[in-house]
Amino acid sequence: MADMCRLLAACYYEPAPEFSEERLFDSLIESAGHIDADLAARARDLKSAFESAAPQDLLVDYAHLFLGPVGTLAVPYESAWLAKGGESVVDVMQSLDDLYADGGFEVDPEFRDLPDHLAVELEFLYTLLFRRAAAVRDEGDAALKELDSLTERLIVGHLDRWLPDFQTAVLEGAQCRFYRELADLTALFVNVARSAG
Repeated sequence: MADMCRLLAACYYEPAPEFSEERLFDSLIESAGHIDADLAARARDLKSAFESAAPQDLLVDYAHLFLGPVGTLAVPYESAWLAKGGESVVDVMQSLDDLYADGGFEVDPEFRDLPDHLAVELEFLYTLLFRRAAAVRDEGDAALKELDSLTERLIVGHLDRWLPDFQTAVLEGAQCRFYRELADLTALFVNVARSAG
């Protein structure tokens, strides 16, 4: 499960030929197949959507959806979505920073984006799922409870609060089927991860 989460996170970065060259989607399909048949089918759809889109169309859609500069359709930042509901950006970021610290997760200092980007939240979930698999293998009950608590805090306290709105925005705004498939697959994966604990 952890590998699938890491691979999904990679899909939220700028689309590049390396996605195909490094067999990202084949790895995603394989990982999904170990978890759930629906996830595997959706991962195959994601690969098909990527391969059928022109690289330039993917880049334009990526910029249009996630970067702007004006009228960004699906801002990939938690704080932007929660601020629409009146929450303080500072409070949202502090809550996420506290969660990352509690989980021993540090954003790479060379990462040139905000820590509430969807890809970063998925990478944190990957870390938690990876550690959980090790705790299950090593029968570490105390570690398992802590990791399940951190996972619940991330999903319920963060992803659940903005991912549905983000998903809707992608579904309504994406020109390429790839991004609609990615949004749906991400939402499905988070629901499966929720029940894994």
